[in-house]
Amino acid sequence: MDKLGSEEQVSISLDDHDTLVADSETDSSDTSSLDQFWCFSRNGLIKVEEDRNEYDIIKKGFLVGMGQLGKETDVVAVHRNSYAGLTGQARFETFRIFSQAVAQKCGGSANIKYAWYGGSREEICEIISHGFSRCRRPEKIEVYGHGVYLSPAKFSIDGALSSGVDEDGLRHMLLCRVILGKSEAICAGSDQFQPSSKEFDSGVDNLFAPRKYIIWSAYMNSHIFPNYVISFKAPVGPQRNTASAAKPSSPYMRFPYLMSKLANYLPPSKMELLAKYHNNFRANKMTRSQLIRRVRQVAGDELLMAVIK
Repeated sequence: MDKLGSEEQVSISLDDHDTLVADSETDSSDTSSLDQFWCFSRNGLIKVEEDRNEYDIIKKGFLVGMGQLGKETDVVAVHRNSYAGLTGQARFETFRIFSQAVAQKCGGSANIKYAWYGGSREEICEIISHGFSRCRRPEKIEVYGHGVYLSPAKFSIDGALSSGVDEDGLRHMLLCRVILGKSEAICAGSDQFQPSSKEFDSGVDNLFAPRKYIIWSAYMNSHIFPNYVISFKAPVGPQRNTASAAKPSSPYMRFPYLMSKLANYLPPSKMELLAKYHNNFRANKMTRSQLIRRVRQVAGDELLMAVIK
């Protein structure tokens, strides 16, 4: 499993259910259904006190992932999902069983990651209470198929872009554990809604440096387990730092030779897509800049730079 902050000192084993439930019961007296977080406490979330190690780790990891906005961001509260009660325990058990199944399928590792999911307070409460019920189409960003979009642990800024401000001026995000299994690259603008084959379990926007994890709707309540809710104040409408998305500069390489190189890394479906784009370019149905942009979307900058060097 991947790490958060100093890499998962707050890590929770999938076999730690009994310990966590007991721990959450100890903290239950600190939670009031009358405060501004009544929606969370009503749904069985337990406030994590600021003097606890897990609070410090989650806060630090979150602020680092906010980049420059971390200096202007104030973490107000962290709540832990106690997954108490029959429904909560059933959801945890479902996640545990599927993690074992995916691990067996993938040769021993389910590739479990921590990831952020931003939404309105009402949506966050709905997910905690009933699970994911729909795949919200992301706003103001490119679409990579139809599924639940989550941001890697070190990019909390991306999840913050999807969060809404409540009447108290707070934003809220879920910190989840996600079963990725074997991921496949999804092209920008794709209408994909399920794995392209039984080989894959999830999607990413880039295999080598993902900024988006895509969990298909069929798996959204078995492969995503909400662990924490973090509530914070941040500048309205934070913008993603585009410095990390700078275009690569690389030597010239003829397209047919580039295709032969990429064929060693990309699946046939992606290669067919690249061939289609190249044919459209040769037929004057696509400009050179459009072709380059499409190639970058399909292959990813990291792979292109590695191949062209």
